[in-house]
Amino acid sequence: MSAGDSFWRTPEMESFHMRFSAWTPFNNKSLNRQLFQERVALISHWFDLWTNKQRQEFLFAIFLRCTKSQLRFVQDWFSERKQVAKLDFSTVLPRFISLYIFSFLSPKDLCAAAQVSWAWKFLTEQDCLWMPKCVKFGWFLPYTPTDNEYGAWKHHYIACVSHLDWLTPREAAATYGTLNEPKTEDEELLERHREKCLRKRIWEKIALRRKELFKVRPPWVSGTGCSSVLKPRCQPRLSQTVRERAGSHEALEKQLVLTSLETLPKQSNISGSHSYPLLSKKNWHGLYKNDNSSSFALRPHVILISSRIPAYEMVVESVKSGVISVVYEHSVTLESLLYLIEKALDGQKAQSMGIFSDGDSRDINLLQGYKIGVKNLLKPEVRDFWEKLGSYVATEEEGGHVDFFAPLGASEAGTEVLSQLSQLTGTFFTAPTGIATGSYQHILSDWLGAQWGKAPSSIYFSESKLQTWSSFTDFLEDTLKEVRKQLCPLFKELQKSISGRMIGQFMFETMGMSDILNNQEIAQALADGLMELSKEDSDKPLEFLSYFLLKKCGKKVKDFEENVIPTKCDPKTAFGLLMQERNGIEDNSWDTKSRLSKNDLNFEALINLERMLQRDSDEKRTRVVRELLQSERKYVQMLEIVRDVYVTPLKAALSSNRAILSAANIQILFSDILRILSLNRQFLDNLRDRLQEWGPAHCIGEIVTKFGSQLNTYTNFFNNYPVVLKTIDKCREMIPAFRTFLKRHDKTIATKMLSLPELLLYPSRRFEEYLNLLYAVRLHTPAEHVDRGDLTTAIDQIKKYKGYIDQMKQNINMKDRLSDIQRIIWGCPTLSEVNRYLIRVQDVAQLHCCDEEISFSLRLYEHICDLSLFLFNDALLVSSRGTSHTPFERTSKTTYQFIASVALHRLLIENIPDSKYVKNAFILQGPKYKWICATEAEDDKFLWLSVLQNAIKSRMEK
Repeated sequence: MSAGDSFWRTPEMESFHMRFSAWTPFNNKSLNRQLFQERVALISHWFDLWTNKQRQEFLFAIFLRCTKSQLRFVQDWFSERKQVAKLDFSTVLPRFISLYIFSFLSPKDLCAAAQVSWAWKFLTEQDCLWMPKCVKFGWFLPYTPTDNEYGAWKHHYIACVSHLDWLTPREAAATYGTLNEPKTEDEELLERHREKCLRKRIWEKIALRRKELFKVRPPWVSGTGCSSVLKPRCQPRLSQTVRERAGSHEALEKQLVLTSLETLPKQSNISGSHSYPLLSKKNWHGLYKNDNSSSFALRPHVILISSRIPAYEMVVESVKSGVISVVYEHSVTLESLLYLIEKALDGQKAQSMGIFSDGDSRDINLLQGYKIGVKNLLKPEVRDFWEKLGSYVATEEEGGHVDFFAPLGASEAGTEVLSQLSQLTGTFFTAPTGIATGSYQHILSDWLGAQWGKAPSSIYFSESKLQTWSSFTDFLEDTLKEVRKQLCPLFKELQKSISGRMIGQFMFETMGMSDILNNQEIAQALADGLMELSKEDSDKPLEFLSYFLLKKCGKKVKDFEENVIPTKCDPKTAFGLLMQERNGIEDNSWDTKSRLSKNDLNFEALINLERMLQRDSDEKRTRVVRELLQSERKYVQMLEIVRDVYVTPLKAALSSNRAILSAANIQILFSDILRILSLNRQFLDNLRDRLQEWGPAHCIGEIVTKFGSQLNTYTNFFNNYPVVLKTIDKCREMIPAFRTFLKRHDKTIATKMLSLPELLLYPSRRFEEYLNLLYAVRLHTPAEHVDRGDLTTAIDQIKKYKGYIDQMKQNINMKDRLSDIQRIIWGCPTLSEVNRYLIRVQDVAQLHCCDEEISFSLRLYEHICDLSLFLFNDALLVSSRGTSHTPFERTSKTTYQFIASVALHRLLIENIPDSKYVKNAFILQGPKYKWICATEAEDDKFLWLSVLQNAIKSRMEK
């Protein structure tokens, strides 16, 4: 067709115009569809005739020509209609989730999973999966794996498990052979029969023993002593031989440990067959002799000082000469404390005994785990302790008394404790009646029932030093931490009381008591008093000067009197004042009184006495409520210092585009403390409004109860408190402007010479003050008063929340202590576990016996190395101890190397009697290792074995 012919094309011809193909019409859709279906049918027919390889090549060519949208269409079609392949979850989930899933598998299942693929092998051999399984059985690595080391804990687990398997005599003979001559067939059958009978008898005895253990088991554990609730879900699957005998060995092992504890020597035979030797005459109280005919005046006074007391060294230094001071660790047992008292008294009776330990108005924290109160006072071990302690003190008829330096006299529960102890022991117990507001000022207040002409604190201590200590307790404790670190190594071999006296004396001399006591305010008051005394011609200058000072400082004297609230009014004193008033009235109107009968006089005196006691109780209640208001005002002022000195300038700098801290950091640091300020400001306003119209019938219980229902604000603060401190340290280190800001504002007059972290401590200390003040208010509130029930509810709220705070403090302290131990011991495994805490650390010498076949009395030992034993509530960690000295310095540095760790329920203890060749020795034996240890002193051995014995028993009971 020529070019000119194209001009004459009709529309019918145009509809058959072709594009890209001579077979596909361009505009005719019906023909286009028909031709397309015919070609698809043709290609499908060809596809059916092709082989599998030809089909794959065809599909490969087609997919190469497809666009991304077409390939996505194919993918969606397959995902909707058919699953192409199974997906490996470890390739999709994050690694920590995959490891968490694998953590539920047993060791055998982990080994099987490691054979699936290389990816699963890498995940299932991670140390985070195998380390808990090793630690659960007390298997610790003897070294720290390097960063590039792979699967160390798995290999250690397999090595430990392989040593647990054991063979019967016949299996051992079949494996390793025997030295005996080969036996005949009849002898072989007879021996097999004997083995069978012997095995049957053993299993019968094991079953009988299980029944006996099941009968005497506690109600919360099974017959083998292991709670089913506490059994792990994934126990390691050991060899078949071990699994068959696991139940019997568990019961027998527990019985063996308990038997070893029962055979340990008591106080009377810790050194072998003889008792402890008494103290020599050159010790604490050589001046006192054990003479039954001596008078009561020759009996010594004893003061027990707990190491838990802040700056206890200064308390030891404050003890008067002639008074026996006994410093004891807070972690010892009741039996150990009795032994220390008996040794200090040397067979004598004490005229009085003071117990200076931590406590509040309801109970006294005597030892770790023994918070003596009304609830646990009648427990067998606690009752036995107080009965024995009472036998060491003179009776009440002889003038003997026991003095608690805790404010037990300021509450009804504390008074009940003192009363029960007096009835139990026959000795008079007393305690201070002052309100405890977090410090130790209550020990200088009035004492309950003191009849000796002076306060018990003056019997044991120098009051000037004791008052200085009580005023600066918190600051002294922070300073003494560094002093102990520097001086304690020098006094390591001395008695704790002697080292305490030396450190306390050093502190008193270094502080300069004149600079502390004679401040500018007191000096100015004395100067004014002397000026007035020079103007007046007084015959009694001292009385005039004292009256002037009381008048000038009347408000402070009033505050001091409000802090000292006795629990009981002296009836003799009140009746004496009443009789003096009656005598004055009789002088003025003797003729009227002479007409009254004697009975009318007695009745009138009793009525007036009752009114006076009621009036005195109302006045004391008013004083305590005002003390609550005054202390709340001071507390709110301290919180306002944080807002005014820190928060306001930081926010102002942020709004002026010269930010010191970002808005997020300001929110982290101060949001919770500002909410606390708002809450306590409202509480202060409610107290102030109530006291404006105060009377005996008014109540404050509902105000405190409302405040206690909003303590979730404090919960957020305490939960975020570690984060706040870390944020302060991080911002101080990384932001120079914030570092300069803190340097300019910390420890200034505006902040009461305190830093920002010290100001943030006040919320945690405030609840102790709330509790003690509310106890005092309830003490002076009559039982029929309307406010009594609300006060009890408020006290329960505050007490419960204070327990929550104390638990948080204890957990943080235990965690920090475990971290410190793990840091100082080279090669130590991870110690941070739930509910684990340190009980005691004991330094011992490791010995080696040259010949163990001979008797104990003839054995010779050699000193191998020095060990340090770290006793936890669930395990005993053994480490070697080395000492390195620094040139030109007296101080030495102690280094520790991890050796082994033994679970307490698998630890056996054996005593070694004292002989000519060894003293104070004992044996510790675990599943794999055995250590022969010896302490420096006899006391250390007794205390260590006593604490270790109690720890093992407590662990076995769980």
